[in-house]
Amino acid sequence: MWVVACLFGFAQLPALAQGYTQTKYPIVLVHGLFGFDNIGPVEYWYGIPSALRNDGARVYVTQVSASNSTEVRGEQLLTQVKQILAVTGAAKVNLVGHSHGGPTARYVASVRPDLVASVTSVGGVNRGSAVADMLLGIAPPGSLSQSVIASVVNGLSNLISFLSGGSGLPQNASAANVSLSTAGSLRFNAAHPEGIPATACGEGAYSVKGVRYFSWSGAKPYTNVLDVVDPALALTSLAFGGAKNDGLVSSCSSHLGQVIRDDYAMNHLDEVNQTIGLVNLFETNPVTLYRQHANRLKNLGL
Repeated sequence: MWVVACLFGFAQLPALAQGYTQTKYPIVLVHGLFGFDNIGPVEYWYGIPSALRNDGARVYVTQVSASNSTEVRGEQLLTQVKQILAVTGAAKVNLVGHSHGGPTARYVASVRPDLVASVTSVGGVNRGSAVADMLLGIAPPGSLSQSVIASVVNGLSNLISFLSGGSGLPQNASAANVSLSTAGSLRFNAAHPEGIPATACGEGAYSVKGVRYFSWSGAKPYTNVLDVVDPALALTSLAFGGAKNDGLVSSCSSHLGQVIRDDYAMNHLDEVNQTIGLVNLFETNPVTLYRQHANRLKNLGL
């Protein structure tokens, strides 16, 4: 009898999972700097969209400029949000942005809160990045070094867009760097303050104009010896002077609205299950975090 009961229980597991991520509104994923939807078989959000869809979520992966200002990227995202709403018939979307995708999603929620149910910032640059500040110091606007770096980065951004089918999107590396700097982020926050904490490392308002705000991030730059990107993130982490960070964004800067957690043993790329799933084996899998968050949104009626 005990064996039969166990077998019955295991048989019910797939059924219990069905609908686990089935949010009321579609989930819209917004990539960060140098991001894309997919290049061939490699997804920016590696394995995450399919995991969410498998248990009921409607998921859309957007593509905006690989490098440009938050406002330009935000307008591009807004156009895509309107298209998604038209196709699905949904009234709103749940925006999930990684890195520069966080402020990009916040822009849409700020200018069109009627179209957004929630904004979730994952490793978001909400108060600027010390790495962007360092780059501005090395190559200030108008300098020769800035022109050279911008030309190289714009070329890389155009290549990323071309390979991912987004050719034609305008690229502006200098504008992106300014947007991601501390000064640029403060200017953006003054115009779009929703969900930003009043204190340097606190929580922001959970709900503003009917939009729920969430955030989470990692705080371990080096997590997997097999990942060729980890040494670079360990190096850039030195720019933060010992403050908790994921290699590109400090934990405090990542805070937005309800802070789910800011110290996962993940780096900036682990937060989107990159590089191709080479993440910290001793931390919760990133895909699981997205599934759990979709369930959180579902339970809130979002």
